[in-house]
Amino acid sequence: MEFSNHISFSLLFFTILLSFASNGVVEARKGVISPISHLISESLYNSLFLHKDDNACPAKNFYPYNAFIEATKCFPKFGNTGDLITRKREIAAFLAQISHETTGGWATAPDGPYAWGLCFKEEINPQSNYCDSTNTQWPCFPGKSYFGRGPIQLSWNYNYGPAGKALGFDGLRNPEIVSNNSVIAFKTGLWFWMTEQRPKPSCHDVMVGKYKPTAADLAANRTAGYGLVTNIINGGLECGRPDDARVNSRIGFFKRYAQLFNVDTGPNLDCANQLPFN
Repeated sequence: MEFSNHISFSLLFFTILLSFASNGVVEARKGVISPISHLISESLYNSLFLHKDDNACPAKNFYPYNAFIEATKCFPKFGNTGDLITRKREIAAFLAQISHETTGGWATAPDGPYAWGLCFKEEINPQSNYCDSTNTQWPCFPGKSYFGRGPIQLSWNYNYGPAGKALGFDGLRNPEIVSNNSVIAFKTGLWFWMTEQRPKPSCHDVMVGKYKPTAADLAANRTAGYGLVTNIINGGLECGRPDDARVNSRIGFFKRYAQLFNVDTGPNLDCANQLPFN
């Protein structure tokens, strides 16, 4: 009797182990999403943004590591698509782009110009209220301004409106929340990064190798790489011209971050020979 019970218990235990193993295989086949924190620790994050909490930075204490990690939970494919190198490179590319958008660095800055990302949370001295009155789908709300806010410097009513709809806030009536709520700020940056806005592909698709150029893209020499991401973000002002200082700044951040992530940058870093999107 004791022997029989022992066998029954062993069979039960073995069955449970098989169940766990089987589930593990299934989950692996599905592609289990691992937390971004596995790829970027708080110490690495802080080493990227050495001066974001300096007194000289208007965004002091606005961009904590935990807010970034929390925001990524809304976009499970970010940093979780492709092999390990691709995943790390995408994170480095995103952080490099938002660093240029919010940089407080200068040529002779302590630790170099590319150690001063996330220094600003609002555009300095905006030249307009960034209201495209011809856009009737996302009409501007009276008295509101849609100047650059957050890590990607979200701008224009046609971005605030859909970003708010996707993320659960009223972007047209309450654009200020992007510079008042750290998690929402990071979410808007990730929303812009992950969202295709035709004819532009998403920055995410470009960085993970899913970009498929159209005939117009091929004619415009819009080749895959970090330079195309710059074209998506601000190509109308920065691309199609040689040795643009803003493009060089974006590249400088990316090179530094890629090195800290221990990955290469990949090809086509600039967009000097690309025509901007219409």
